[in-house]
Amino acid sequence: MKTVIRPETEMKDSGIEWIGDIPSSWTIFPANGVFSEVKEKNTDLKFTNAFSFKYGEIVDKKQVGDVDNNLKETLSSYTIVRKNTIMINGLNLNYDFVSQRVAIVNESGIITSAYLAIQPDENKINPRFVLYLLKSYDYQQVFHGLGSGIRKTLKYQDFKKIMIVAPTLSEQQVIADYLDKTCSQIDEIIAEAKASIYEYKELKQSVIFEAVTKGLDKNVEMKDSGVYWIGKIPLDWEIIKTKYVIKIENGSNPSTEGKIPVYGSGAKSFKTCGEYKEGPTVLLGRKGATLHIPHYIEGKYWNVDTAFNTIPINNKIELKYFYYVASCFDYNKYISQTTLPGMTQTNYRNIYMPYPSITIQEELVKWLDNKIFELDSLISEKESLINDLEAYKKSLIYEVVTGKRKVV
Repeated sequence: MKTVIRPETEMKDSGIEWIGDIPSSWTIFPANGVFSEVKEKNTDLKFTNAFSFKYGEIVDKKQVGDVDNNLKETLSSYTIVRKNTIMINGLNLNYDFVSQRVAIVNESGIITSAYLAIQPDENKINPRFVLYLLKSYDYQQVFHGLGSGIRKTLKYQDFKKIMIVAPTLSEQQVIADYLDKTCSQIDEIIAEAKASIYEYKELKQSVIFEAVTKGLDKNVEMKDSGVYWIGKIPLDWEIIKTKYVIKIENGSNPSTEGKIPVYGSGAKSFKTCGEYKEGPTVLLGRKGATLHIPHYIEGKYWNVDTAFNTIPINNKIELKYFYYVASCFDYNKYISQTTLPGMTQTNYRNIYMPYPSITIQEELVKWLDNKIFELDSLISEKESLINDLEAYKKSLIYEVVTGKRKVV
């Protein structure tokens, strides 16, 4: 199967802004003409297999097993859904999340009643066709304009007024079959690209670790570092605590407005301010899920209290070398055992690190900069491919389910 652009002479204006022209033979009707709201609750605990809504898919939660009284109350309030029930995550529509709010159920089970569950009348509409149609609506954020309440939640009384466009049931089936096959092929390529990105990132980390702990000369004599995560190091290298070569400073909230980028423990600045510190620096995470990822910052910057900034002591270390070493620290050994991961200045100051001569540090930085640039370029290529494929898939779905492209 393939698609061809449908001639303009076969099209008509749908009168719906986000749909545009549709084939002259297609019909337009409100959603409540082919959908009914699913309201059946799991009051008798008929089902214990609960589902989750994840990235546009309905996935199985772990089988619950024995049900105690507290869990009974929770599961009894869940909605019973069955094969081909369409789920819409209509929560918090005022937040501009990546749109993956529509999914289809593949087997009977239960799911939280916070989501909108609607059952298509299969005598009037093909479930998979209308799944793709609603996904296309989702991509264009049609639902964002329909929610009500402070948190903008989509209810059935809002959804039922949405206009649906559709061809005959036989053509709906052809469209659904084509999109199932084509989107599956696209998803396979995307999955392969994501796997490659993961491998490149693993390779990048391995390259950094080998360079900063073993050096570039594979023939040099080695010795035991005495530090478990470092292993052996070249004979003429030292092992020292970071506090002897790096000064660590706290961050703070800025008090003035301006254009200086402000960083926390994340990779990107999240706002700007008027105060500044002079880079370069290595930002070390103080708390947060990404504190194990250091960041090398050049130019003027500011850091809040979720990140420490660092300053070399008396030029005893090449700062970029320290950045590469810090990306290899065993953070799990030092992170406090709390709900929110955290590191202290004392933790960082007492971490042991490999310490070659400044000359070797500079050589390592030059070599690593080139190598990491190559790997990052490969990662960027894969990320660009993924973005292009995802955009193509969205465009293809839209053009096919609105009849602008005909499956032949």
